[in-house]
Amino acid sequence: MLAVQDVLEARERVSAVARHTPLDHSHTLSALTGADVHAKLETFQRTGSFKIRGAANRIRTLSTAEQDAGVVTASAGNHAQGVALAATRSDVDAKVVMPEHAPHAKVAATRSYGAEVVLHGEDYNDAQAKAHEIAAEERRTYVHAFDDEYVMAGQGTIGLEILADLPSVDTVVVPIGGGGLISGIATALEAADREIRVVGVQAAGASSVATSLEKGTVHELDAVNTIADGIATRAVGELTFPIIQERVDEVVTVSDDEIAFAVTLLLERGKTLVEGAGAVPLAALLEEKFDYEAEEVIVPVLSGGNIDMNMLTTVIMRGLVDQGRYLKIRTVIKDRPGSLRQVLDVLADERANIYAIQHDRTSRDIAMSDTEVEIDLETRGDDHVEGLLERLRGEGFDVEVLV
Repeated sequence: MLAVQDVLEARERVSAVARHTPLDHSHTLSALTGADVHAKLETFQRTGSFKIRGAANRIRTLSTAEQDAGVVTASAGNHAQGVALAATRSDVDAKVVMPEHAPHAKVAATRSYGAEVVLHGEDYNDAQAKAHEIAAEERRTYVHAFDDEYVMAGQGTIGLEILADLPSVDTVVVPIGGGGLISGIATALEAADREIRVVGVQAAGASSVATSLEKGTVHELDAVNTIADGIATRAVGELTFPIIQERVDEVVTVSDDEIAFAVTLLLERGKTLVEGAGAVPLAALLEEKFDYEAEEVIVPVLSGGNIDMNMLTTVIMRGLVDQGRYLKIRTVIKDRPGSLRQVLDVLADERANIYAIQHDRTSRDIAMSDTEVEIDLETRGDDHVEGLLERLRGEGFDVEVLV
C-alpha cells in the first residue's frame, strides 16, 4: 500500500513541474461557517488542476526505454492537460485519446501543452479502450488518472504542502472521484506528529464510495449524473479503495444545488473560479455535512478551476436561484389592455427587477380570453421572494414558481 515515503520521494519530482499552490485564509468562509477556514487553491496550479502532480510523478519515474516509447492516456479534461504538460516538460512523447465530442476548448488546451490528441468514440469508455489499444500497439505506458501508486503519490504532495504551510490544521476536506487525490493526501498527512482528520466528499449523483465502504468491496454505479464532471466516475479505484478504507475518516455527499451554491459563493465573495468537482469540499462544509468544532482549522482542497463556460452559466443561475436572487414565475391574466400593468405594478412596488417577459395565448390549458405570462426576475433573497409571492397571490394572481 502507498506509504508516506512514496509521497516524500515524489515531492522533488513534482516540484520540478508543478507549483506550490497558495493556502488562503478566508475571513468570509470562516465567518459563514464558524470554523477557521484555509482554502488550498489548486485552481492556481499549472493547467488549472491538481492533476499535473500525479502525471509528473508517473512520467518522471519511467525507465529510459519507457520514456523513449512515450505515454498514452484517455481523458476529456484535467488529466489530459496534466499528462500533456508533464510529458512535454520531461521531453516524453504523449498521446491523449479524447471523445469525439469533447469540448473544443479542452482539446485545444491539451494540444497546446504538447500532446497529440486522438479523437475517438462517443464517451470516456470508448476513448479509454482506444488508448489501451494504442498502448499495446506502440508499447507506450498508459498513465492512469487515479489507480496508480505513482499518480497517488504525486497528488499527495498537496498534503505535504498543507502540513508545511499550516501545521495547526485539524481537518482536510477532499473531493473523491476515482480516489487518487484523497488517497495521496491522506497518506501524506500521516507524516504529521498528530492525527489529522480527512473527510472525503462525493457528488450525490456519483456516490460510489459510501456503498463500497458498506459492502467492503468496490461497487460500480450503473450511471452517474452530476455537474461535478471532474469526479463523475462510476467506481473508485481498486488500488485507492483500501487506502480510503484505512485512512479516510468520513465520506459525505453533496447535491448539485449545493455544489452550484458553493461555486457561486466562491466566485462572488472569494473572486475565485472553481469547477464543480473543486467546489464539493466547500459545499460539504457550508451545508454542515460533517461535524466540526467552532474555530476548528479546516482546509477544503479546491482541486481545480477548469469549468466549461456553458456549464458555468447554468451553475451560476442554479446558485442564484438557491440564494433567492433569481425567480421565474408563471401566471394567467385577462387578454385585454391594462391586465399586465396590474402585475407590473406589484413587481415595481416590491422592487423586483424584471429580466424578461413572455406571453403565450396559444396554451390549451387556459381560456381563450386569457393569456399566460412568464416573468424572469432578479430578487434579493428568500425573504424577498416569499414576500413578493405573497403579495401577488394576495392581489388575486395564481402564481406558479418555475425556478
